[in-house]
Amino acid sequence: MKRMLDFAISFIMILLLAGVFLIVSLTVKLKMGSPILFKQKRPGLNGKPFELYKFRTMNDRKDGQGDLLSDEQRMTAVGEFLRKYSLDEIPQLLNVMKGDMSLVGPRPLLLEYLPLYNEEQSVRNDVKPGITGWAQINGRNAITWEEKFKLDAWYVNNRTLLLDLKILLLTFSKVIKGEGIHQDNHVSMEKFKGSQDVM
Repeated sequence: MKRMLDFAISFIMILLLAGVFLIVSLTVKLKMGSPILFKQKRPGLNGKPFELYKFRTMNDRKDGQGDLLSDEQRMTAVGEFLRKYSLDEIPQLLNVMKGDMSLVGPRPLLLEYLPLYNEEQSVRNDVKPGITGWAQINGRNAITWEEKFKLDAWYVNNRTLLLDLKILLLTFSKVIKGEGIHQDNHVSMEKFKGSQDVM
């Protein structure tokens, strides 16, 4: 049932947001050039890698040694706007249609984090990652990694279709308000380095 709803809702949203997709694509192309989409391998169900799609929000500026500058230095005004209203996430509807993701679930993080999870945190891999989730409507990027993982674990252990619908509805409110898009003094979450406690 969840897979059917994921496919149907994502298909309808792609049709409804086709105009927005086109406008954002043209804006990214004009302001940041190609590629328009950011693609990266992320862990899916049971940690199996898949290619995640997002609109680019950063440029490719590098220092004198050829290394990329920090996220803060590469974030563009267009990118900040896209992140604030989650417009950069729209291409992930394609991931949902392909079956790599669900509309609701723990956010897909970096592959390098997989060996850093403790037992409680690793349960997030027991379900498909989502475009939005319980952690996103309860703080998004403004909460700590430990808080985020506890919320993800709670969702995995208590998920129902009714809860998913509640999360989807609350997500729209959070997006409109542009709440919790980043931690203080950071344009995105700091890298996860593992938890101090062992479970």
